[in-house]
Amino acid sequence: MALIHPSAIVDPAAWLDSSVSVGAYTLIGPQVRIGAGTTVGPHCVIEGLTTVGENNHIFQFNSIGAAPQDMKYAGEPTALEIGDRNTIREFCTLNLGTVQDEGVTRIGSDNWIMAYVHIAHDVRLGNHTVLANNATLAGHVHVGDWATVGGLSGVHQFVKIGAHAMIGFQGHVAQDVPPFMTVDGNPLSVRAVNVVGLRRRGYSPERITMIRQMHKLLYRSSLALEQAVASIGDLRGQQVDADADIDLMLNFLAAAQRGIVR
Repeated sequence: MALIHPSAIVDPAAWLDSSVSVGAYTLIGPQVRIGAGTTVGPHCVIEGLTTVGENNHIFQFNSIGAAPQDMKYAGEPTALEIGDRNTIREFCTLNLGTVQDEGVTRIGSDNWIMAYVHIAHDVRLGNHTVLANNATLAGHVHVGDWATVGGLSGVHQFVKIGAHAMIGFQGHVAQDVPPFMTVDGNPLSVRAVNVVGLRRRGYSPERITMIRQMHKLLYRSSLALEQAVASIGDLRGQQVDADADIDLMLNFLAAAQRGIVR
């Protein structure tokens, strides 16, 4: 049997692995599924069509799987999917998706989600991200792997944040942020390459040099965006292990719909 506090209310139709721990006064709805090793603290509400993976740590006072804060939502059967080994601190709100998108809000694995974070409907949160206190992701936001969103930052609907990007404290993010970049300020501006983060992840000096070159072409060369993109493509083959980084940047720029932070 799962380790359920006597004061918790778990619907009989919910599925919890036998190793799941549920704290006092927590409410778990009938469509919820929670995988092995996950801990749910006291005073949480987990509802809706919500799937939680393995070895997550959900602290007290969280609202997970509630209806989206979208006035078009009319009770359609949408979902929230949470991966493995995530830490979700106090007072976070993670909402279901909407039928205006794929109908699913997706949280990856190994994410560090700090207190008072809001993850709205249809967000795609990758793996190994950090969302600092009071970060707010509006509907349909996509966040790439290893990205960091600073405290008190707000991310506009439909914005995409690239892998390994870093959003500084109180960022007002209304345009797409390319991979590897560090941005801050209001209005938001690209400051540099996220070198510290890349070194922590084992990037070689040669790869970082190539990423710096992409940053220079995009932000320091006075080239039009189309010309910068073409020049970034010409970097392929100069440093073999950096070609994947170049492709990541080019694919991101090709998919950008709100314009990139300049």
